[in-house]
Amino acid sequence: MARVISVEAERFPIAGTFTISRGSKTEAEVITCTITDGGHVGRGECVPYKRYGETMEGVHAAIEAMRGQIAGGIDRATLLAAMPAGAARNAIDCALWDLEAKIGGRSVAEQLGISPSRDLETAFTLSLGEPEAMAAQAAANAARPLLKVKIGGENDQARIRAVTAAAPRSRFILDANEGWTESDIVENLALAAAHGIALVEQPLPAGQDAILRDIAHPVPICADESVHEAKNLDALVGLYDAVNIKLDKSGGLTEALALRDRARALGFGVMVGCMVGTSLAMAPAILLAQDAEFVDLDGPLLLARDRDPGLVYRGSLVSPPDRALWG
Repeated sequence: MARVISVEAERFPIAGTFTISRGSKTEAEVITCTITDGGHVGRGECVPYKRYGETMEGVHAAIEAMRGQIAGGIDRATLLAAMPAGAARNAIDCALWDLEAKIGGRSVAEQLGISPSRDLETAFTLSLGEPEAMAAQAAANAARPLLKVKIGGENDQARIRAVTAAAPRSRFILDANEGWTESDIVENLALAAAHGIALVEQPLPAGQDAILRDIAHPVPICADESVHEAKNLDALVGLYDAVNIKLDKSGGLTEALALRDRARALGFGVMVGCMVGTSLAMAPAILLAQDAEFVDLDGPLLLARDRDPGLVYRGSLVSPPDRALWG
């Protein structure tokens, strides 16, 4: 019996507004890929990202274009060669992992040798805003051990001072989303170090980051937009101290595992992050992140409504997925 695929565009409201240096949104737009093989069903979710030239329609069409190969039983290794990295491949790859687990009766965690998996401490993201508004966000979440702060533009130094003062017991990641420049990065990094920031994520635009090789790193610097697949890593040695692995960038868990292992071999620290999606998108990333130094899988915490069943969050601790959700 041939495998059957279905593709669905879904929208989940965000609790309030989520703002980064490139804009704001009030809902998470996701695409779910479901692959059925007899009585077994595998699911994967992706989040098309405009920064990488993706649209809901384009990603939906890219998944649909694989219908014949999926019906023919394409495996994950062949999928890597058949599609480019990105959201569309991620949805299919994660659906195949889920389907394989259901057919074989072994969880993905068991297949990866990480069963039982452990609970993880995730960062919680504060949206970009004026310093006073961001301080209020930080104060409201001051009990969380790790806060990720969206910055990237004028007044960032005031934002850094405001949030660190409002949540003095928390650790902080600063995510500039490519919003700093060669003229302000040295001063911004120095201030970040003075305020005990743990990590600065993608301060400069991808491809315009050569200066990172020549300046001090008083705070570790993490690549995000600059890294998608394992083949990107060699060029980043000497520029970055860590890499942020996201399934929607790598094009699925299969490539993300290879990216993580290559990053470790080259001496990079590892962060596992996410787009704003539901628990279905976070589930495979939780397995990827079992040994990561930084975990940023708070997508469902930013939503007004998640999937049911979803992941279990207790404060900033997130548990591995139940097999009713994924894997």
